Amino acid sequence: MAIIITDECINCGACEPECPNNAIYEGGVEWAISDGNTVKGHYVLHNGHKVDADEKQEPVSNEFYYIVPDKCTECVGFHEEPQCAAVCPVDCCVPDPDFEETEEVLLARKEQLHL
Repeated sequence: MAIIITDECINCGACEPECPNNAIYEGGVEWAISDGNTVKGHYVLHNGHKVDADEKQEPVSNEFYYIVPDKCTECVGFHEEPQCAAVCPVDCCVPDPDFEETEEVLLARKEQLHL
């Protein structure tokens, strides 16, 4: 599963620098697959939509920090547990039931994002 930040978020920002995939953004900020990595060219999102890696996407949330599911690997291949959840002072970083994924899928995503 990807991790989701619930509406209990207090916008402290502790999670953002901990993400090895640069998948966490402040509310209202546009995101791109290429942010914080070396991905270039076309990238296929989980919904099958093909985007340019540098193309800015609409924010997932305008109110609080959010995690882009297409960039989240739950820290698989980096850490033993999701680092956003480990540092969150209000425990609002939780598994997203809408994005259940196997460890193999998460590792493949890590390889795509970190060429």
